[in-house]
Amino acid sequence: MKTLKAPRLRRGDCIGIVSPASAPSTQEKIDNGVRYLEGLGYHVKIGRHVMDQHGYLAGPDEHRAQDFNDMLRDRTVKAIVAIRGGYGTPRLLHLIDYAAVRRNPKIIVGYSDVTALQLALYRKTGLVTFSGPMVGVEMWDSIDSYTEEHFWRMVTSPATIGVLKNPEGEPIGVHNPGKSRGVLLGGNLSLTMSLFATPYAPALRSAILALEDVDESPHRVDRMFTQLRLSGVLRRIAGLILGRFTDCVPTDPSKPHLTVDQVLEEMLQTVKCPVLTNIQFGHIPRKLTLPLGVLTAVDSSAGRLNILEGAVR
Repeated sequence: MKTLKAPRLRRGDCIGIVSPASAPSTQEKIDNGVRYLEGLGYHVKIGRHVMDQHGYLAGPDEHRAQDFNDMLRDRTVKAIVAIRGGYGTPRLLHLIDYAAVRRNPKIIVGYSDVTALQLALYRKTGLVTFSGPMVGVEMWDSIDSYTEEHFWRMVTSPATIGVLKNPEGEPIGVHNPGKSRGVLLGGNLSLTMSLFATPYAPALRSAILALEDVDESPHRVDRMFTQLRLSGVLRRIAGLILGRFTDCVPTDPSKPHLTVDQVLEEMLQTVKCPVLTNIQFGHIPRKLTLPLGVLTAVDSSAGRLNILEGAVR
């Protein structure tokens, strides 16, 4: 598929913020996030339904999809940043205006539940999106300087990104020494798995697959990686990137269990491609932004993750 890149962000551009999954817990998170973006010189448009509530969702599917589609169709909006994840983006995938994305590609930012939306956008349009900080999670309250610098550099410059380096004190682990290259895809493990056998799942053959998760018990992580193995995905990918599996602990530690580290170690014994572990992205405050959909090289002999192109134009 031909890659589709959005224009880079410039000071004075308009950023749209939406709640495609769950609603933020307080209005303060929206207000402070808007002040942060405006303080950097951007204009902000807020989706009409960002604080709506429908159980665990930020309003009905049609309203959340309407907010997202409105931002896609608005030519003054140059980027769309999710306020938070939570749950709900897979319910929107059949409602998204993919033709609007192809006509007017924009920077799309988020992680966690937003993964499903990002992978669907790549499958349907080839759009490069960003697993990066969100308005109501990192941006509203003292965003980490490492996270901040890395994110804004990636979305404001079309230059080749190059080698991604973890924060100091977070060494990259390696398995299966070797080199490979492919398109970087993935994000949250649970949401990646939710797209299997749907028309919104991108082909993962020869991809560099990046995965992380949060609040999943080890046996659930085990089940999802077993599905990846049995389906042949782990045999067909060019490289595997593992992030942190945050708070992935047994629901009842008094019962016999495996730790998530044990689950991952056993899984890695079945993988033949180059693997990097402890890549800092996703559900952690100090993180890299990953550009999903760009050509990427993995060197597991040197512990190096190299983005071979720019993510915006």
